[in-house]
Amino acid sequence: MRLHQLKLEFNAEHDRLVLHVLTDDGAEILLWLTRRCVKLLWGVLVKMLQASPVVQLQGATAEARDALVGMQHEKALQGANFSKPYEEARERPLGADPILIGKIQTGRDPNGNNVLTLLPMNGQGVNIALDETLLHSFCKLMQNAVVRAEWDLKLELPQSPLAGVPLEGARTLN
Repeated sequence: MRLHQLKLEFNAEHDRLVLHVLTDDGAEILLWLTRRCVKLLWGVLVKMLQASPVVQLQGATAEARDALVGMQHEKALQGANFSKPYEEARERPLGADPILIGKIQTGRDPNGNNVLTLLPMNGQGVNIALDETLLHSFCKLMQNAVVRAEWDLKLELPQSPLAGVPLEGARTLN
C-alpha cells in the first residue's frame, strides 16, 4: 500500500483534528490529533525539513539552512495539488472511528524518504512515507487546519532572519 491522499480537518465537537490517510488501494486510516499532539508533531516535521540532504549540504550556517527550508517550501507547494477532491475510501482496516495518536516516531525508508509513524498509546498505528513535496504539503495542511481550529498556535517554518527586511538603498524600477 502506498500513500494516495491526505486530508486534515477540524472536528469542533471533539476539538481535535482528524487526519485522513488514503492509500492507493482505497484503504483509509482515520487519526485524531489533539492540540498537544499537533504541537509535538510540528516540531518533528520542522526537524524533518531541516534534515533534508539539500539543506544540510548547502546550508553552511543556521541562517542559510533556514532560508533554504523556506525556499524549498515555496518550491514544493508550487508542485502540490490542493484542489483535487479527496476520494472516498473503500475500506477502513483499522476501524470506522479515528485512532487517538499518543506516540510519534520518525525514520527514513530505503529510498531516503522521511517516515512518520503515528501510534496510539496501545495498538496499531500508521507509517506515512513523505518525500520532500509531501512533507511540505503536509506542513501546509497542518498550518491551515490549525488556523481553522482557532487554537492560537503559530506553526511557523524556519526562515532567514533577513526575510522581510528591506535592503538598504533598495529602489523600485519601473
